[in-house]
Amino acid sequence: MEQEKPIEHVYFVEDGIASVVTVSPSGRTLEVSNVGREGMTGIAILFDLDRTPLRTFVQVKGSAFRIPVPALLEAVEASPSLRKRLLRYAHTVMIQTADTALSLGHYTVNQRLARWILMGHDRADGNDVPLTHEFLALMLGVRRSGVSVAMAILEGEGMIKAIRANVVVRDRAKLIEMAGGSYGRSEAEYARVLAA
Repeated sequence: MEQEKPIEHVYFVEDGIASVVTVSPSGRTLEVSNVGREGMTGIAILFDLDRTPLRTFVQVKGSAFRIPVPALLEAVEASPSLRKRLLRYAHTVMIQTADTALSLGHYTVNQRLARWILMGHDRADGNDVPLTHEFLALMLGVRRSGVSVAMAILEGEGMIKAIRANVVVRDRAKLIEMAGGSYGRSEAEYARVLAA
């Protein structure tokens, strides 16, 4: 989904991960949220908007249901329960975005990396999370060398195993501890408002 272009379709992700990024005027990008099987892309349409300044792209290949916007809006108008559920999901995306801002402003690269790996693990089948250092640097807003150092620390403490273009989660509890509170709030909010 390109920024400032009309949203023609939304995607309900079955597996894989889509990244939602903000883009500076000079072209620098930073991830603000991501979408896995728990959600959909194009939430701006739920607020009667036809475009967004954010960009969405596939980060981890998978599959998704593609629905034309007019069909989804018609379904939302016909079903108050669907509308309520999708708006609740949009609320959880806002919480995830807020937590990303908090993480970027107040947590170390090691903590932010642990958070991001946990978020990827939440959306993966099994313990393999297909990620490159280059891509993680883009998502975390740091240099690739900073990601490499942080990966070595997490691997040295037995939390992960870094393999070319892949991270294997070995100790989720230690990753949560490393994240230092940067992970968990938006996930708990999702469970509170949607999982019940």
